[in-house]
Amino acid sequence: MDGVTVRRDGHVAEIVLDRPEALNALSTAMARRLASVCAEVGADASVRAVVLGAAGEKAFCVGADLKERNRMTDEEIFAQRPLFRAAFGGVLGLPQPVVAAVHGYALGGGCEFALSADIIVADETAVFGLPEVGVGLVPGGGGTQLALRRLGPGKAADLVFTGRRLGVEEALAYGLADRAVPAGTAREEALTIAGVIAGNSPVAVRAAKKAMRQGAGVALDAALDLEENAWRTAAASPDRREGIAAFNEKRKPDWS
Repeated sequence: MDGVTVRRDGHVAEIVLDRPEALNALSTAMARRLASVCAEVGADASVRAVVLGAAGEKAFCVGADLKERNRMTDEEIFAQRPLFRAAFGGVLGLPQPVVAAVHGYALGGGCEFALSADIIVADETAVFGLPEVGVGLVPGGGGTQLALRRLGPGKAADLVFTGRRLGVEEALAYGLADRAVPAGTAREEALTIAGVIAGNSPVAVRAAKKAMRQGAGVALDAALDLEENAWRTAAASPDRREGIAAFNEKRKPDWS
């Protein structure tokens, strides 16, 4: 439906970019749908981890739908902008950990969707890139800032200013991918990781994600205060009592 589908398996939600005939290029309708899906998933307390994947064999996402853009006036392109920001912001703002399962081309907005995730799993067919400057644009889905935070200034500048593409091995060395897996297995690996995350305390995991996201780029003292807040959030929750009880009773915790 409008290029995005959602699957559920227990406490794991899978958000699938689903326009394989267009290499999952982000259209206006798809952006609107993705923002709505992320809002629903983010508000669902039963979802403990999210996998962001893509349909088809050739691409994770090749970025904005330039065929659609070519038919648009300047006014229409600028009117589209809030919808695109909401789509990228929806993925970035999910309170649950997000694991991206990347295969094929992850270019422009596709690379930015991956950068919006917490963990990036890429199979050996994955190709990453931020080629926007080659078509007269700047990465606008968080690419300049997310690459800067994940890769550091030199590597981020290399990607953004040259627009060059990275295969999976170079992406792994750069820190643009966290795990490299054989072709066709990124989704399976991402779901496995998400399942492990979903087995941990949802209160603690969400609090830890919030502290890590907010702590990036701030002074150490302020960052440690964020960690303190996260610790107190978890320690004051029923999850802390259940987790310690389960450990001592040698059973799996029930995070009900």
